[in-house]
Amino acid sequence: MSVRIHGTDPHAELGESPDPLRWVIWHTATETLVFDRDVNGPLGIDDEAVLREVLGRMRAAGVPESDDYPGRPCS
Repeated sequence: MSVRIHGTDPHAELGESPDPLRWVIWHTATETLVFDRDVNGPLGIDDEAVLREVLGRMRAAGVPESDDYPGRPCS
């Protein structure tokens, strides 16, 4: 499977980050998001197929998942 064919190339680093706590799979009341703790917000992935592929790779890499807000308080 080619990364370029499926369009996940810009998000390839999500499953390979040297800091596994930077990225979290966050389950909100209505959707599942990729949360970036460095920028303290969700990463926008609008394409549903790409999001599923990214989430699958993140889960395979052992990225933690949370139902609670995984970021720091906003000021």
